[in-house]
Amino acid sequence: MTISPLRESAQRTLQIEQAAIGGLQAKLDAQFDHACELILACHGRVVVTGMGKSGHIAGKIAATLASTGTPAFFVHPGEASHGDLGMITRSDVVLALSNSGETAEVTALLPLLKRLGIPLISMTGRIHSTLARHAEAHLDNGVEREACPLDLAPTSSTTAALALGDALAVALLEARGFTAEDFALSHPGGTLGKRLLLQVKDVMHVGERLPQVSLGSPLRDALIEITRKGLGFTCVVDDQGRLAGVYTDGDLRRTLDHHHDLRAVCVDDVMTRPGKRITPDVLAAEAVHLMEESKITALAVVDEQQRPIGALHMHDLLVSGVI
Repeated sequence: MTISPLRESAQRTLQIEQAAIGGLQAKLDAQFDHACELILACHGRVVVTGMGKSGHIAGKIAATLASTGTPAFFVHPGEASHGDLGMITRSDVVLALSNSGETAEVTALLPLLKRLGIPLISMTGRIHSTLARHAEAHLDNGVEREACPLDLAPTSSTTAALALGDALAVALLEARGFTAEDFALSHPGGTLGKRLLLQVKDVMHVGERLPQVSLGSPLRDALIEITRKGLGFTCVVDDQGRLAGVYTDGDLRRTLDHHHDLRAVCVDDVMTRPGKRITPDVLAAEAVHLMEESKITALAVVDEQQRPIGALHMHDLLVSGVI
């Protein structure tokens, strides 16, 4: 099969950038450890800066750090020389990106950083550059060549810087013991936050919306309750109010296969025992997993005494953004 020149170019680009990222592993040394130590000891924030394409990568690194437990923000180096330096305090650490390590707008920040005693971490492609030499810790993201056929446009170098920034963020995340719950707290509005923060009690039906009938009830009563509450099932409780089982739409289909006269059927004889159940303080995402694993669309929510206090339907989880 003939590959078009366009795809050949794309494949070549990906191969070059893959090699650039792979080459970073050999460059990780004690300087990386020291960079992590500086950030972990920081009582302020990590101020990430860079110019041009490096600036775009710096912005992404700052966002990744901030969302994984390391307070960080991006400062444009050009604007920094015109007032935004006031955003940087003595309690901060600066992470500066420049492939050449000689970017004028970035190196212009060095005198003030030194005067204020603000630790500087550099990420450059040249270990003997001005920025690298004046940094307390230097992260080497040098690449053999750019993916650009002219070896000019920042391609491999920016990809390598992005990957090295991710490596830094993940190392710090693990060092801090950052958890999924911590991550969700910084993403409350997104789907991920909903999956990690929303509990069953936040979306379950309660009160008059809770379908239930007592043991010994005619099947007719159970069917009326299912229809009235519209959740596709009803709880069946004993004389102590504890969940004895459930009767579902699926149970009704099975009942019709085995009983021709439903008027004589008691719900006790055809319900599912003991019935799937969940507690209200469980994450809604766990309820989704239980439903999918059990191939059901609704759950009874019970308290410590196994008394039904709510009902949960897959539709509720879909509407709430958990799935």
